[in-house]
Amino acid sequence: MPSASRSTQRRTPGRSVLVAKVVAAAVLLGLVLAFPALAPDAFVLSVGVVIASYAALAVAWNFVGGLTGYISLGHAAYSGLGGYATALLVTEAGVNPWLSMFAGAVLVGVAAVPIGIASLRVRGASFVIVSIALVLILLLVAQSWASVTGGSNGLRVPRPFGTDVLRPEQHERFFYMFVALTLVALVLWWVIDRSRLGAGLKAIREDEDKAQALGVPTFAYKLVVFIVSAFMTALAGGMYALWFGSLDPIFQFSILTGSYLVLMSLLGGVRSLLGPVVGAVIVGYAVEFFKAQYGDTQLHLVALGVLLALVVLFMPDGVIPWLTALVDRFKPGGTSIREVDAAQLAEERKALEEVKG
Repeated sequence: MPSASRSTQRRTPGRSVLVAKVVAAAVLLGLVLAFPALAPDAFVLSVGVVIASYAALAVAWNFVGGLTGYISLGHAAYSGLGGYATALLVTEAGVNPWLSMFAGAVLVGVAAVPIGIASLRVRGASFVIVSIALVLILLLVAQSWASVTGGSNGLRVPRPFGTDVLRPEQHERFFYMFVALTLVALVLWWVIDRSRLGAGLKAIREDEDKAQALGVPTFAYKLVVFIVSAFMTALAGGMYALWFGSLDPIFQFSILTGSYLVLMSLLGGVRSLLGPVVGAVIVGYAVEFFKAQYGDTQLHLVALGVLLALVVLFMPDGVIPWLTALVDRFKPGGTSIREVDAAQLAEERKALEEVKG
């Protein structure tokens, strides 16, 4: 009986924590969905759309960065390709805009196969350099191939809604669509994180050589999640193209975009589900605020650089893990050292055995 009572006491706090998380998530989602009604004007609403698009892109980036530990500064390549593929299917082939967005993402996913096969053979700084090189190559191609991409003059993208839909209403619709896309990406990330594939990816993140020695098909796992990440990034890029209505190679294939995504994910916490979303809200708001305050100056880049330095120095795991550890430390009986009981050790060993085979 004493053991049964102890097990009941262990389960009860877990249930209460789960209920608290569900309630908090519901409240947060309610506030997000109420944002268009609370926005004072169309400009603020458009900023909300930009931040929501950053959230979708950051979660898409986190499939690779968070699960495998591979840092890519070149994800603007896939969002840019998704945007141009969507625009060209609409303007040149006359395909429905929404079908074009999904078809463009599929094309980018297919293109990601050979890109992944080539780039995932290297690690660390070499992978970062390869990702940057891909963005620069696509930038040069988009600028030079003016007959297709419009070159430096840009490419106009027809609005998916009729002329009777005014700008504020269009912003509101796209805000909800970006939120929906972010939720889909979060659910997919959560499913992968708790699957056998996710266990293998996290083993790669911790020690790829050891994971391979244990029998994990490291290259195949990396390639799968790389394609998923490229597909989701292209979806967000295509949706952004339909919202913004114009594509410019310098903006679409920008190293800054990839840097923003890395900063957002690191700031929120790459190993947490909502980390990239939290980072997107903070960084996205900061970017738009400094652009509005200082116009065309580069001061916002300095501010973001300082923010990144603070994150690396004081919150290397991100805001969410830092806050979680801080709360746990002040709980009754809390400690700064992670305590693991026999049951948790058994579960971790079982997960490792499942990955192995």
